[in-house]
Amino acid sequence: EDKAGYWGDYRKCDTPLRTLVSMYKHINEHHKDIDLVYWTGDLPPHDIWNQTREGNLKVLRGTSEQLREYFPHTMILPALGNHESAPVDSFPPPYVHGKHSISWLYSELDSEWQHWIGAGPGPTLRYGGYFSVNIAPGLRVISLNMNYCMNKNFWLLLNSTDPAEELKWLVYELQLAEFKGEKVHLIGHIPPGHVDCTAVWSRNFNNIINRYEDTVTAQFYGHTHYDEFQLFYDRSDKERGKRTTNIAYIAPSVTPYYGLNPSYRVYEVGATDGYVLDHERWYMDLAEANQFPESEPVWKKLYSAKDAYELKSLSPSNWNEFVLKIDEETEHFDKFYYFYHGASPERPHCDIICKRKIICNLKSSQSHMSREYCNKLVKTWSYYNPVSWFSYLFSTD
Repeated sequence: EDKAGYWGDYRKCDTPLRTLVSMYKHINEHHKDIDLVYWTGDLPPHDIWNQTREGNLKVLRGTSEQLREYFPHTMILPALGNHESAPVDSFPPPYVHGKHSISWLYSELDSEWQHWIGAGPGPTLRYGGYFSVNIAPGLRVISLNMNYCMNKNFWLLLNSTDPAEELKWLVYELQLAEFKGEKVHLIGHIPPGHVDCTAVWSRNFNNIINRYEDTVTAQFYGHTHYDEFQLFYDRSDKERGKRTTNIAYIAPSVTPYYGLNPSYRVYEVGATDGYVLDHERWYMDLAEANQFPESEPVWKKLYSAKDAYELKSLSPSNWNEFVLKIDEETEHFDKFYYFYHGASPERPHCDIICKRKIICNLKSSQSHMSREYCNKLVKTWSYYNPVSWFSYLFSTD
């Protein structure tokens, strides 16, 4: 009776292969107009105590082969997750050689990903696990290795500022794109404002994004498993106040780990400038699917951001206005929270502390700065505001 569900489980269980295959088939049948796939990492499951280098490489090869099989004519652009290494989170800088070197992984990435990105980006991919590629006239995609900001990567004790010269390289790529008049998408795994990202790396990254805000038109990450985003601000002008400069979209995960419904996101992007016009979330109702293990599960559209959130556009400034709205209006926050968990029946009740944390995360692309920024950002929920406690104690949500 205690075994995992056939299509997955809300407890701490990862996705069975059959669920991934079901998703691939559904996307093939229902989204035939897809031009590009962003694959933001984390392939091995969460049994990190039971993993080896060869085992993780086998997962990498198998997943790459599946994607080539189901999307043979679609460009797929990957980014490296923190679970791809063995041990997990262990990503030595490029100057570490010998048995502790990370070349066993980066060389395999180069081999597997050449099918989509070609041999050109090979040098930076083998050096630091990152690359840059032009995908259309005027649009470039830069894949970042966010593991060099991962604070659980003990190799950062040697250098946490820029251990693989990735930020230096990023500035070069963005400056070149600016000279050429190109727009840029950034993809990666760990969002730069997440608590897992070191403060110094995140601060420098934010400064880079604000400098090239007209060049970087969107960013795409994973890692959290939730449906969320992070906003970037120019905080340099204290008299005029903060100005929203950019947005990092954080897509929900296919794994239900944990308490979530398997999901994927579809973006509509402007062909000439790379700005995100809208995005949709599609999901499998895991509880419903597990009732009928002999039947193919149904993947359903959960929502469209523009319609559900009543946005005029998906510009960073409009997302900022949206956050202010869900901060002040419980009904709108409840809808966001429902989507945040992918309509899962296992989503926990969101109390005053939970709401405060979520709002703070949406408005903080710089990690470990909640003490400095959060009290200025979040107006509705405060321990020291009696109205907050009255609203919380007598609310019906």
